[in-house]
Amino acid sequence: MTAGHGEDINAVGGLARHIPVLLAEVLEALSPKAGDLIVDGTFGAGGYTRAILASGASVVAIDRDPDAIAAGRSLEQQSGGSLTLVQAPFSMLDEHVESADGVVLDIGVSSMQLDQAERGFSFRADGPLDMRMAQAGLSAADVVNSFKAGDLARIFGFLGEERHAGRIARMIESRREKRPFERTLDLADAIETHIGRAPKDKIHPATRVFQALRIFVNDELGELARALFAAERVLKPGGRLVVVTFHSLEDRIVKRFIADRAEAASGSRHMPAAQARLETFRKAGGGVTAGDAEISANPRARSARLRAAIRTEAPARAGDFSIFGLPKLPAVERPGER
Repeated sequence: MTAGHGEDINAVGGLARHIPVLLAEVLEALSPKAGDLIVDGTFGAGGYTRAILASGASVVAIDRDPDAIAAGRSLEQQSGGSLTLVQAPFSMLDEHVESADGVVLDIGVSSMQLDQAERGFSFRADGPLDMRMAQAGLSAADVVNSFKAGDLARIFGFLGEERHAGRIARMIESRREKRPFERTLDLADAIETHIGRAPKDKIHPATRVFQALRIFVNDELGELARALFAAERVLKPGGRLVVVTFHSLEDRIVKRFIADRAEAASGSRHMPAAQARLETFRKAGGGVTAGDAEISANPRARSARLRAAIRTEAPARAGDFSIFGLPKLPAVERPGER
């Protein structure tokens, strides 16, 4: 996973320079200081990591995209040992850090990935129908060309909130028998031709399908849920969890996790005291959004929302996915899974 949905030009290591979203708010919530160890679970172009290093804290920065790790090596070398880069899914952060003073996660796809047509994340330019952040495993083309129409409809409907999910899935199933989908513009054009586009429509008809495919291919919601459990295991008492999300599905997961972990009551007065749940986090404010000035300078900040929580001394609980209400989607093997 990568960070910095607001990253545009000149990224770390000679890529494009970036504008980290909600940077001041992230630093305020994270409160890094000299001697702290912070985990940046979504390194991306290194925007948050640079700011955290400037505070005097050390950083373990994680990203599953090999391009992001390669681009960050020069920053790692310049850090004097304060930065350690790790190529891995951020859901496995507890396998690389035993104890941390803070964990920050910036969820979703980075502009570095969107701006590279060859990565296949966007149909702004033609490219292979790929979308794999880790550059390994199941691709978007594999999903589109092999999944049953019913499975595609569930993916588009839940992960993309696409109201024409069934129609689009059936069109894909029919068209791929004649010619498989291999390019981003081929899929986008086929969806637009099938669904149509009114002059008043602000977004392209394929936008939600592409979002759904990207989230599914990279298991973004599952990764986020596992990362929250991992953060709970590694954070010290008083440690800060800070998460920036960019759409309602991600935010709902974070909100439900913090609410569940901040609840001490068992929910039943008949449950033995030994089994009563203890608070593992304290909520640190509500959802924080970008101000008008930041949105004006960086339109990608418009949908960003920050949530934070502070770790208590209670032992970490078992990871229970039922608290998130996630749907049952087609199961696939993914690289790097535990």
